Amino acid sequence: MDNGAARTAPAVIVAIDGPSGTGKSSTSKAVAAKLGLSYLDTGAQYRAITWWMVSNGVDITDPSAIAAVADKPEIISGTDPAGPTITVDGTDVAGPIRTQEVTSKVSAVSAVPEVRARITELQRTLAGSVPAGIVVEGRDIGTTVLPDADLKIFLTASPEARAARRSGELKGADIDATREALIKRDAADSSRKTSPLAKADDAVEVDTSDLTLQQVIECVVTLVEEKRAAK
Repeated sequence: MDNGAARTAPAVIVAIDGPSGTGKSSTSKAVAAKLGLSYLDTGAQYRAITWWMVSNGVDITDPSAIAAVADKPEIISGTDPAGPTITVDGTDVAGPIRTQEVTSKVSAVSAVPEVRARITELQRTLAGSVPAGIVVEGRDIGTTVLPDADLKIFLTASPEARAARRSGELKGADIDATREALIKRDAADSSRKTSPLAKADDAVEVDTSDLTLQQVIECVVTLVEEKRAAK
């Protein structure tokens, strides 16, 4: 891969938000790799802190118990789109954070303001430290974490399309149950008081329901290149 263009091009910060199952991770990683940018999966950071809480027996139903230890785990995210890594206190947690146990608890942990403040700080520090620029994906990047991002994209898709993708990822998952779980998670993430899942006013909305992953990637790459050219 030729990174020459990336080195000479102006640094660009791209925020990609949207609910699960819209193709956010695959799109963000591919766009970052194609344009020589760093990549950050903010959802993995929330999963990592949730995994730590579960592993340490913290009562997930008690926001004050979560808040009291939000600063304890050391979370380090690798930003190479070809192989993003995440460790908690030196342990590689890329696999464990994807378990159903963590998935079912991440919304509750993410809703705690102290957790969001801690993770948001990590995200801003990382985004500010990469020379060529970065693609940051999550749910509140364009609205809360990086409101001054050069480009904000909000990916959407119908619940049916998202459930089909997710159950494909989850090998043999029940599509109706997956759809219900997605809708429930959307409701939790959109209604939380601190940094809810929301589309920034100046974000470009891309509906991925009827697009292939390749089409979504091409669309986003074009948007980033246009933004870079205008800088």
